[in-house]
Amino acid sequence: MRLHALVSDEESGRRAAEGGATVVQLRLKGAPTNEVIALGRALADIDAELVVNDDVEAAIELGTGVHLGQGDGGIERAREAGIPFGISVTTRREGAVAEFAGAISLGAGPIWRTPSKPDAVPPIGIDGLRDVCLSVSIPVVAIGGVDASNAAECIRAGAAGVAVIRGVAEIEALRAVVDEAL
Repeated sequence: MRLHALVSDEESGRRAAEGGATVVQLRLKGAPTNEVIALGRALADIDAELVVNDDVEAAIELGTGVHLGQGDGGIERAREAGIPFGISVTTRREGAVAEFAGAISLGAGPIWRTPSKPDAVPPIGIDGLRDVCLSVSIPVVAIGGVDASNAAECIRAGAAGVAVIRGVAEIEALRAVVDEAL
C-alpha cells in the first residue's frame, strides 16, 4: 500500500515497479477491456501488486483487484466475482460508506490541485485527508498533487501510502520519503 503508481503503458509500469512502487494501477481511461487485459498480462511479471482502474471485467480476467471512482459502477460485479476493490473518496462520509460496502482500501483526494486530472473536485487538503483516515479502519492512499516534497505530510496525516500519476518519473525519491515517514 505504500506507493501506488498509476500507469497507462508497459514502460511506465516497469519503471514504477523497478523504482519501488508497491502497487501498479493500470489506468487506461476509455480503453477497451482487451487493451487493459493485454497491458496487465505484459506486466504480470513485475515485483508489485497489479490493480486495474475502473474496469471490473479486466480485473476479473487478470485476477487482480479493481479501484473504482465514486461515479463508477462495478461494486456489485466485483463482489459477485470475489475480487477486492478500492473506492475513491473525498469525505469521511464517503469513506465510511465505501468501507461498509466492502472496500478494502480508499483513494482519498485530490489532496492538492493536480494537472493530471483537471476535472477533479476541489482539493480536500491535509485536513480532509486526516478526516477520512480517522473515519475508517481500512488503508487510505492519498492522491492528487502528491510528490516527493509533500508525501511525508500525507503519511503523517494517517495515510497508509500515496498514489502518483505524473510522479512516476520521481518514483525512487517518493519511495524513500514514504519509507522514512512510515
